[in-house]
Amino acid sequence: MHIFRYLIALILAVLLLSRARAADALVRREWNVDGTTREALVYVPPGAQPTATPVIFAFHGHYGTMAFAARKFDLHTLWPEALVVYPQGLPTVSKLVDPAGKFPGWQTLPGEYGDRDLKFFDAMLATLRKEYHVDDKRIYSMGHSNGGLFTYLLWSARGDQFAAMAPCAAVIVKGLTDFKPKPVFHLAGQTDPIVKFEWQQFTIETVKQTNQCSGEGQPWGDKCTLYPSKVGAPLVTYIHPGKHEVPPDAPALIVKFFRGQTKS
Repeated sequence: MHIFRYLIALILAVLLLSRARAADALVRREWNVDGTTREALVYVPPGAQPTATPVIFAFHGHYGTMAFAARKFDLHTLWPEALVVYPQGLPTVSKLVDPAGKFPGWQTLPGEYGDRDLKFFDAMLATLRKEYHVDDKRIYSMGHSNGGLFTYLLWSARGDQFAAMAPCAAVIVKGLTDFKPKPVFHLAGQTDPIVKFEWQQFTIETVKQTNQCSGEGQPWGDKCTLYPSKVGAPLVTYIHPGKHEVPPDAPALIVKFFRGQTKS
């Protein structure tokens, strides 16, 4: 019994140490995009140069920061074998929460702000491909709120780059088109006062149609429902009773979903 407890304690200590090292390994990187300095916190796992490595882009919401996203989503410790990028947005107009455009956010439609954020994504991915062995079949994007809207924009405008997407508290805005089937994890709060739940329900139905999902769905973990797809593009919905937030257990479920999706 004492040996068993010792082994359990040792395993937990090793896991905690590995997660601490992953957290300490975040590095601030810069890119020049059309004369503007853009930045992100980047976690690079050991072996990212010789070994084909999955990549996750994680976008904060309006008012957010890359540092807050790294703490909140914690994807680099949940999937320490993946290369994780937490980009920083720029001041952006939001009709819902920031009409003056004083706080950081992301474009939500093609052409906005000269496509500054799509160009930023292109620059980041080009750098990663140049410096590391990126697994082009395992590139993912997730984002919360405005970052989730940008994730939907990435699906529309850069969908061929991704294996799966995970928008949280977000919708497909009017004007976004040209979606091709793609595995999606969508998180929504039933009492969301900012991105109304009924708006998100409409988006979920749109994704179902795009991905050719059929049936009523089946359980996929706590609060989650899986809608299988006829074309290999499943939808998982995470519906929680809360408001405009990412519940603490959600990032691990997003990682679980991403791990199961590979671009054909």
